[in-house]
Amino acid sequence: MSRPEHTRAVPTSGSARSGPRVLVVRLDSFGDVLVAGPAVRAVAAGASHVTMLCGPQGSPAAELLPGVDRVRVWAAPWVTETARPIDDALLGEFRALVTEEQPDEAVVLTSFHQSPLPVALLLRLAGVPRVSGASVDHPGSLLDVRLRPGEDLPEDIPEPERALRIAEAAGFALPPVDDGRLVVRHDAVAPPEVAALDRYVVVHPGASVPARSWPEGHHRALVAAYAERGVPVVVTGSPGERDLTAAVAGDTAVDLGGRTSPAELAAVLAGAEVVVVGNTGPAHLAAAVGARIVSLFSPVVPAVKWAPYTPQVELLGDQSAACRLSRARECPVPGHPCLSGVRVKDVLAAHGRLLAGGDGSGPVGRGTALRG
Repeated sequence: MSRPEHTRAVPTSGSARSGPRVLVVRLDSFGDVLVAGPAVRAVAAGASHVTMLCGPQGSPAAELLPGVDRVRVWAAPWVTETARPIDDALLGEFRALVTEEQPDEAVVLTSFHQSPLPVALLLRLAGVPRVSGASVDHPGSLLDVRLRPGEDLPEDIPEPERALRIAEAAGFALPPVDDGRLVVRHDAVAPPEVAALDRYVVVHPGASVPARSWPEGHHRALVAAYAERGVPVVVTGSPGERDLTAAVAGDTAVDLGGRTSPAELAAVLAGAEVVVVGNTGPAHLAAAVGARIVSLFSPVVPAVKWAPYTPQVELLGDQSAACRLSRARECPVPGHPCLSGVRVKDVLAAHGRLLAGGDGSGPVGRGTALRG
């Protein structure tokens, strides 16, 4: 399977466009915003200006999306845990933000377990004349365009396709030249110690919650196994994961924990032979830069919705485990069997299958087969 092409005619900020001013709303995490990328590009293809309204966690991802002219940040109290009171000052802040952007309409993007109605109410109070979204609950006059999950919006489709269906219902379609895959702008360069490597694997050991994490000891053993095979490893992670990345990297791998911006992380992922990552935001970033991915996927959320949206992925983890679809933050099953049962040799075998599917171009073409 060849590496997907990520240079295509998609709208970028500053391009001359006609149409309405549109506010695209996605209020949750980094990965959630990344998977909204195709929907954002569809809106941008039919809009004169696109403002993306995100929460604090998601806004760095929005900065990477083609089609976004401006990113605004607002911490929704039903999404972001905050001690701030829900009062007139909070509502006034939202109203002022919307007034500054002057949108003609808003497209509210949510996942299957979320409702667009709280923000739709605020958008109405702020004077937005047209609001679109997907809602199980009857929206009354809060939505002008409503998709009904489970009826005219299928439940078991990938999140990027779900968001795109919402944009299409609002009247925004991708142009024919856009294949609908995840895409990001990543013009940053990798750190020098990574750029100097002819070949490397990225291991990203962190996840947003423990239930989605492959055990730390397994990660350390994987780094050691790659070292035995002469394959350099780059360990990545957020500033809050520095202790974890240091423990996993040891004296063997390059430790980039807390040292990369999202754009720099994209560059690191784009140059990797393979990325080994759990179901967390950087997995979607890896998909967006065309990386080959070994996905250590905990079934607490459905893989059909949240697996990396790319054909170049090997999904590991027991998807029928007892924790399936529980959305648990802490593993509810002793021993964390859905992921702890994934062995180092399973990852190496998945790596080999991804290499066997390569087209011989780019970093992957320089790799050699791995033996478990």
